[in-house]
Amino acid sequence: MSFYGGYGYYRQPTKGELAAKAKASIAKLRKSGKEVNPIHIEGMKIARTWWGQAWVNNLERYADYSNRVGRGKSYVRADCVIDLQVERGLIRAMVQGSRATPYIVEVKINPLSEEAFTSLLNQCSERADSLEALVSGDFPDQLKDTLFASKGGLFPAPSEIHFDCSCPDWASMCKHVAAAIMAVAPQLDENPLALFELRGVDTTNLVKRTVEQKLDLMLKNADAPSPRIIEVDDEGLTTLFGVL
Repeated sequence: MSFYGGYGYYRQPTKGELAAKAKASIAKLRKSGKEVNPIHIEGMKIARTWWGQAWVNNLERYADYSNRVGRGKSYVRADCVIDLQVERGLIRAMVQGSRATPYIVEVKINPLSEEAFTSLLNQCSERADSLEALVSGDFPDQLKDTLFASKGGLFPAPSEIHFDCSCPDWASMCKHVAAAIMAVAPQLDENPLALFELRGVDTTNLVKRTVEQKLDLMLKNADAPSPRIIEVDDEGLTTLFGVL
């Protein structure tokens, strides 16, 4: 299939051709001594876990990205993301395209605002046990609605995502950027805490503050009378237990 770009018509390489180029680039980079983290998926599904799929779903709901998300997925499936590094507020990637040399992609993610962090903290205060499971490397289902809410959760909005690619594509989001962002999903499958790191959230601090907030709440309510306490006089006890 041919497309028209800024430099005229060109033929879109097949999945097999892209995969072969990607494999060659990985071998060349490793031979030069560079450590790379290629993203490989089995089958057509980008993510295996519900939290990885939630990342994909979040990107797909953005109208601004809809015209590029599909191409990004096809590049991930073709193993074109030959290196992916997720850091605090940053995604660095090398994405194989039609040319021999891979493109360099950098995506910056705004840190979670203090307001959003406080909201997240308040919602997690009653789920300290679930947070323990989270830190152990698993996303508890109980935190699904809290962490992955379309508003107020950990997912960045389009206005919080800023990207750059070395390709000549004029589009606001090229397919290489889309592939790099999509490739975060299988990365999250393996390391759920990468999402917190990406949004600049220290999970140890989150758990610590959640537990502290829970303890404070318990202490404040320590002197409050329990609704389960039944206050009765001697006559009431006789009636209650049926004794004389």
